[in-house]
Amino acid sequence: MSRIGKLPISLPDNVQIEVSNENTVTVKGPKGTLVVPVDRDITVATEDGQLVVTRPTEQKRHKAMHGLYRSLLNNAVSGVSNGLEEKLELVGVGYKAAMAGTTLELSLGYSHNIFLALPKEVTATAVTEKGKNPIVTLTSIDKQLLGQVAAKIRSLRKVEPYKGKGVRFVGEQIRRKAGKTASK
Repeated sequence: MSRIGKLPISLPDNVQIEVSNENTVTVKGPKGTLVVPVDRDITVATEDGQLVVTRPTEQKRHKAMHGLYRSLLNNAVSGVSNGLEEKLELVGVGYKAAMAGTTLELSLGYSHNIFLALPKEVTATAVTEKGKNPIVTLTSIDKQLLGQVAAKIRSLRKVEPYKGKGVRFVGEQIRRKAGKTASK
């Protein structure tokens, strides 16, 4: 059995699961609703307040799908019950972030500011405290979409290894390199 796939997903009291015959699982919770498409070979059932994912055979493809869909369903359950959050830190002189409606305005050292339209499922807040780096907090119920938006923001100014300037996740460790003067 797949180590990930064989683990049952415990369902909180405020989360409802609907499994349709087109192999889509609808997860409803207090934060919202997510629809997860599931491969036709994988079966999903609810037993004793837990969600169980099973596979028909021991084929390599079925083993891979077993763990994948268990993880996707677990992410959906945790997203609709608790919500998900990602924090990005802007490190650099003059780097700024501000929200204007659903548009994130970033000043990252380029000649013009960057305006990024966020999807309606993702909400963002930008906090700038004196003497600290600006922090952009993204929240959503969809883990995949949240990660994609965070990666897009990070790709606008990746962290460079010499001074450590750029957009990074809060708590991310950056490998620093020694400059030219270190060789003398």
